[in-house]
Amino acid sequence: MKATYKKHILNFKRPSGTSRGVITEKETWFLLLEDNGKIGVGECGLLRGLSVDDRPDYEEKLQWVCQNIHLGKDNLWNELLEFPSLQFGVEMAFVSLEAETPFKLFPSDFIKGKEAITINGLVWMGEEAFMKQQIEEKLDDGFTCIKLKIGAIDFQQELDLLAFIRKHFDEKTIEIRVDANGAFSPDEALEKLQLLSKYQLHSIEQPIKAGQFEAMRELCQQTPFPIALDEELIGVFTYEDKVKLLETIRPQYIILKPSFIGGIKGSLEWIEIAEKRNIGWWMTSALESNVGLNAIAQFTYTLNNKMPQGLGTGGLYTNNFDCPLEIRKGQLVYNTDLNWNFEI
Repeated sequence: MKATYKKHILNFKRPSGTSRGVITEKETWFLLLEDNGKIGVGECGLLRGLSVDDRPDYEEKLQWVCQNIHLGKDNLWNELLEFPSLQFGVEMAFVSLEAETPFKLFPSDFIKGKEAITINGLVWMGEEAFMKQQIEEKLDDGFTCIKLKIGAIDFQQELDLLAFIRKHFDEKTIEIRVDANGAFSPDEALEKLQLLSKYQLHSIEQPIKAGQFEAMRELCQQTPFPIALDEELIGVFTYEDKVKLLETIRPQYIILKPSFIGGIKGSLEWIEIAEKRNIGWWMTSALESNVGLNAIAQFTYTLNNKMPQGLGTGGLYTNNFDCPLEIRKGQLVYNTDLNWNFEI
């Protein structure tokens, strides 16, 4: 078996604001396997500034993977514990190599085009008219759940925008999730959650910065509406530490980004631990190309979670790879009439 890797730069259609500033491009890495005339493709979806494996020795570790590919998927996964995006890339590449075709990783009614995955729509904060226009477009497109980023502008202005949205769209018409990306301080978080709760929100992601376990635990106990952990899961490597985190904080939900948490095996560990404690979860992408998004979507479908998933990111780039994934009526579908065009 031969293994090689290649770096690829994805260009955003519009500058994307995150809690780490504005980004115009994103690097990603592909692990390519060849064996007996078959190929396997895995994406190592590193996100600079947020991935725990954003380290100077990242490429060196990828070289090591290629040199030691004979160890196999499971042994490599164990060796790559501190490199979750490489763990996912390795898993994806081996599943791809063994599959009927490199991009049909998990046989199901989803890749037969018979079933779809409900997803949330992302709405950008802005002027009232712009917000109303975006939400009307999402409703016209069939979305029943939207996600809003908060914490970037004046909080009162954000409350006013939520009030404006609810004046025009009730909770039966549109489910609203908000993501604070850790923007609130522990001292003010509960008061802000109480103010936000007036607007019938489904949940809030990561209200305070990760790593403040006691403060987050208290918040999860006292919150007037559900809290979902996101960044909190980054850098928690062992099964025992995952148990300890969820036992300590006891959130209402966790959000799983396979590129951040050790891919398929890492996600399944979190799900097993969460479900034993009646903690809900949903899956989201982490700005991967369509290669990684395809793997996450196919994997997610097999888990039979009916909540809206965060998998609507395929249209963010000018130079993504053509593929069968499409968004129709608020759902991600696999259009069997379309083909892959993967050239790097």
